[in-house]
Amino acid sequence: MITHQGQIRYSVPEEMKEGSLIGNVAQDLGLDLRRLRSGRARIVSGETSQYTELKADKGILVVKERIDREELCGDVMPCSLSFEIILENPIELHRVTVEILDINDHAPTFKSNVIKLEISESATVGSHFDLESAYDPDSGIHSLQNYVLSPDDNFVLKQLSNADGVRFAVMILQKPLDRELNPHLSLKLIAVDGGTPRRSGTVNIEITVLDVNDNPPVFNQSLYKATVAENAPIGTYITTVNASDADSGSNGLVSYTFSNVKGKSAEKFEIDSSSGKITVVDNIDFEKDKKYEIRVIAKDQGGLSDATKVVVEVLDINDNAPLISIMSFSSIISEDVSPGTTIAVFNVKDADSERNGHITCSIDSNLPFKIQSSLTDYYNLLSDVAFDRETKPEYNITITATDSGSPPLSTQTNLHLKISDVNDNAPLFTKPKYSAYVVENNVPGGSIFTVSARDHDWNQNARISYFIDDAEVSGSSVSSFVSINSETGVIHAVRSFDYEQIKQLNFKVKAQDGGSPPLSSNASVIIFIQDQNDNHPQVLYPVQSGGSLVAEMVPRSADVGYLVTKVVAVDVDSGQNAWLSYKLQKATDRALFEVGLQNGEIRTIRQVTDKDAVKQRLTVIVEDNGQPSRSATVVVNVAVADSFPEVLSEFAELTHDKEYNDNLTFYLVLALAVVSFLFITCLVVIISVKIYRWRQSRILYHSNLPVIPYYPPRYSDTLGTGTLPHMYNYEVCRTTDSRKSDCKFGRAGSQNVLIMDPSSTGTMQRIQSEKSILDEPDSPLEYKTNVKEDSSKGT
Repeated sequence: MITHQGQIRYSVPEEMKEGSLIGNVAQDLGLDLRRLRSGRARIVSGETSQYTELKADKGILVVKERIDREELCGDVMPCSLSFEIILENPIELHRVTVEILDINDHAPTFKSNVIKLEISESATVGSHFDLESAYDPDSGIHSLQNYVLSPDDNFVLKQLSNADGVRFAVMILQKPLDRELNPHLSLKLIAVDGGTPRRSGTVNIEITVLDVNDNPPVFNQSLYKATVAENAPIGTYITTVNASDADSGSNGLVSYTFSNVKGKSAEKFEIDSSSGKITVVDNIDFEKDKKYEIRVIAKDQGGLSDATKVVVEVLDINDNAPLISIMSFSSIISEDVSPGTTIAVFNVKDADSERNGHITCSIDSNLPFKIQSSLTDYYNLLSDVAFDRETKPEYNITITATDSGSPPLSTQTNLHLKISDVNDNAPLFTKPKYSAYVVENNVPGGSIFTVSARDHDWNQNARISYFIDDAEVSGSSVSSFVSINSETGVIHAVRSFDYEQIKQLNFKVKAQDGGSPPLSSNASVIIFIQDQNDNHPQVLYPVQSGGSLVAEMVPRSADVGYLVTKVVAVDVDSGQNAWLSYKLQKATDRALFEVGLQNGEIRTIRQVTDKDAVKQRLTVIVEDNGQPSRSATVVVNVAVADSFPEVLSEFAELTHDKEYNDNLTFYLVLALAVVSFLFITCLVVIISVKIYRWRQSRILYHSNLPVIPYYPPRYSDTLGTGTLPHMYNYEVCRTTDSRKSDCKFGRAGSQNVLIMDPSSTGTMQRIQSEKSILDEPDSPLEYKTNVKEDSSKGT
């Protein structure tokens, strides 16, 4: 907005030297010198700015160049210069008027050096003889004040003034002339102004006395009025004056001339001396002179004359377009400025008058600006709405100034306004939720996917950085699993994922801009871990014992489809990677047994006969459905017999083979000890240590420790796939009809599982001891297999 503090007025005489003091602006306006300097105080005025200068560092107004009041204002009174002093930050306008006082720097002058008059001797007493007027461009008391006629008995001087204040002299005959006494008279007319000292101008009056011309010319009108349009072409007709003379002959011939009433009148018009026709001889400008008054003198041949006045009114035409001057303009403005903020201050002038000088300023109605008038001829360009740089970053503003002439004239000036950015937009992700899939066992450091956000602001306010909000996943910080590139938004895996430990990651990513204060937004990210077939199937049952031999008993009376046992396996992978299939890889007799592809059940496929061998060895392979598939094998020993003694006698050979292997192992150890003994005889300390270890190994070897049977562990279905129940304990139960039997919980009298000790003598005792352990309700040897018995048959 603009602050108008008022106006100050100074008066200075014309023709002052350059640098002369006009006034102390800072003191008169009540402004501090620092305010003048910080506000870049300067004069804004258009055409008269060359005459004055503002010394902002001193706060004074001085004369910049010579001021000639007559050249500047002519006959206009009073003569003054008006201009404005503008300050910025905030914008202030102060109007200054400097009145130019006239000094007596011009003497009155006559148009010619000699005034020649021809006066008839018959001129009557009281006759008037109009004399040429002197012209003094000064004003007031310094202008023409008086005429003085050199003493003469025949004439007296009478002084008159016309309507515009210009003085002229009329010489009156007070004593008849006598051509025979004085045929020629010489007088002096002196024009004197009122200055101190006075200045004067002189013209000689040469009078020739003529003979008998007793009728002067007489104008038919005492005042003529005419109009002329400015810029009228040379030769344009104005009016015709007419005077008649009652004399005849040469004494009745009238000629017309201009009296130099105003200095510029004779320069613009001319009169035909014989016809009295007045025409234009120079360019007429309404903006310089709005009216001309011309005194026309009609003389006859005898020297008698009459005078009339011609008033020529100049008509204004619309020949000047408005002039726009930008006084102050903020080319860059913040988008958060409030409506009504001043964008520019400009001045519009039109040299024309009345309607032709009436100006209307406008801008495009679609632009968010408005024009408001302040001081005379000054306008403010204001913002009309709140700006949004993201919608419109810049404006081309065309200011049009149009006058009211016919046709109207207009002027345009263009302003280019840029809207600077503020951080008013938060970054926005392309979508609120992101999801990605990563196969487990990935390479650490690899990129997973990219999140992206956009900010409609500009430059630093639109520079986006990405962060991962700290959160916990399975008890660990999410930053231990993934990281993000703060500039590109690329998410990397920090470590290799294991599907069996974690199946998905849920976290939030924050996008933050570089504004002050910064703005941010969040997006949810879910990373799904995809399973790989990286785990082998694990066989839970039957347990592969390293020492004792475990065998499943099948009675020879078993029918087709008799359930021998069931291979139980689990795969910790997921989906099809955990789908298990069972196949019989090797068998002593492939025609006797089969394995269920999906359930792992081993059943007879034909009737057991007496010819079938007691010892049956089956190798079952368990494969998952992964690509490529992984597998595990299990060996199942099956005893085909109706009683334990038959089984024991059949397995005795196997026991002897084991004893042979034990003896062979002994001899190998003994040979190794002897070689070691011979080697370490050089080193006493080493020999002692080796002997000690050898003795320990001998003690271990001869100790007859019982075989610790392996019991299936408890497995919990951590994956929730439903592959296994939470606990598996198995007991192989022997029934009279094995085909219709399942395993039953807590069968205390069961003896279907045979554990063969390397020494055959301890076999039965161990069976009995295990039987006693099975009788205990909490015994870990209690196998749970759900034996379904036929109600029609006994155990």
